[in-house]
Amino acid sequence: MTDAGRGPIEAATADLAAWLAGAAGEDVPVGPPTDGDAGLTMWPLALRPARQTRGTGAREPYRFTIRYLVSAAGPAALAGLDRVLAAAAEAGEPELVLEAGDPALWVTLGATPRPALLVDVPAQLARPLPAAPPVLHPLRLRQLGIRDLTGRVVGPQEQPLAAMRVELVGTPYATHTDTAGRFRITGVPHDPEQPGQPVRLRLVGRGGTLTAEVDPADADIVIVCEPPAR
Repeated sequence: MTDAGRGPIEAATADLAAWLAGAAGEDVPVGPPTDGDAGLTMWPLALRPARQTRGTGAREPYRFTIRYLVSAAGPAALAGLDRVLAAAAEAGEPELVLEAGDPALWVTLGATPRPALLVDVPAQLARPLPAAPPVLHPLRLRQLGIRDLTGRVVGPQEQPLAAMRVELVGTPYATHTDTAGRFRITGVPHDPEQPGQPVRLRLVGRGGTLTAEVDPADADIVIVCEPPAR
């Protein structure tokens, strides 16, 4: 909603009617044109999309354009239409479109064709951010610790496997095993309140991939890679 509880279409229509009345020197009623009209009339014909903007703060409003038909019924109304054209040309707004002569438009409206113009009025609909849920409990800060994961990757008969890529799943942390099959992943965050929480390691190499869950508190993690089945 806009000011005074009016929506964007209602507010834009009222503003355009007031501007037309000042430019034409007479009130311009809002309503579809009919054969019983005399003078100028205005009526919203369509809502047209407008270019949207994207900010970094609050949600930007939804922008659109309202296209109005302003028509002149009877010879006496032509002077008012002239004054509207002159006022818009002098002020540079609102945007006028001289494309209201399509016979199909008047057949649809059920009115006799007459001099008319289209007026495009920008409008927008506010999109407030959703209300944040209330904080029901005091905020508590938790500090994560840092530790290293060390271990060995071996094959059958405890054979060390070198050049195996060892990844901590879901993180950017990774390393490779050395010639003794050992690996060390440094700077891994951990939660001191959950010391026994297992972590998943992914091992890639020797033509296969293996995922293993290990206890990060284990001082010597050993992962056995079996050769792929043939």
